[in-house]
Amino acid sequence: MTVESMIHAEISDGVGILKLNRPERRNALHPDMYDAIAEVLERYAVDPAVGCVMVTGAGSAFCAGGDVRAGIGSTRPADERGADPELAAELLHAARIVRLLHEMPQVTIAALGGPAVGAGMSLALATDLRIAAQSASLIPGWGKLALPGDFGGAWFLTRLVGPSRAIEMLIDGTPIDADTALGLGLVNRVVADADLCAVALTWARSIAAGPVTAWKGAKANVLEATTLPLDKALVRECERMVGSRHTDEHKRAVRAWLDAARSGT
Repeated sequence: MTVESMIHAEISDGVGILKLNRPERRNALHPDMYDAIAEVLERYAVDPAVGCVMVTGAGSAFCAGGDVRAGIGSTRPADERGADPELAAELLHAARIVRLLHEMPQVTIAALGGPAVGAGMSLALATDLRIAAQSASLIPGWGKLALPGDFGGAWFLTRLVGPSRAIEMLIDGTPIDADTALGLGLVNRVVADADLCAVALTWARSIAAGPVTAWKGAKANVLEATTLPLDKALVRECERMVGSRHTDEHKRAVRAWLDAARSGT
């Protein structure tokens, strides 16, 4: 199977779609996929035709995590502390896909049509919004392989549910069903399995329809809220607010608001 066939990428009505396409392996991440996924996301991030990015998986799973049978590995012996800097660098390079999803200017959505396990869960949590089919689940999964976790899983979980609950989830490893995930704030919406594709794409298209500049600014404000003190965040927020006032999107929105006000609607 070629790397080109392992992922499917297309732009539809302003939505940059990235579909993991290894249904026979429950969309497990083969090492050859990492650079290809990153290249697609990097391309979407700078494409003015892309107003929203949606990640999903083919078949009955979102992503079964890293492909254990063909995962990143090394034949080099580790040192006495178990360290292998070259292997760690390889893993960090692969994990840049979650940074791209989290930090790219456009709003990102994960459509979960089944289990998201380990690195697959991290991939889902790296997006800004998540919509889950009723059959979907989030499964930390690393503990079964005696591993602490990768691809930012602990980082995203901690910010979404807090440190105590994150540690519990990582150690316990119990699958989190869609309704429980909704209650915990790990997903935003839950829909029937048969409706997932249509509802997720409709949501993504509505975001891509704009005002995209405002949505990019809102995402940047939220990301900075977790890293900047209020005084510095306010400066950046004001800069984006003023900049948005000069966009055609804002001018059209004001005209529409004024027209509606005049007509009494």
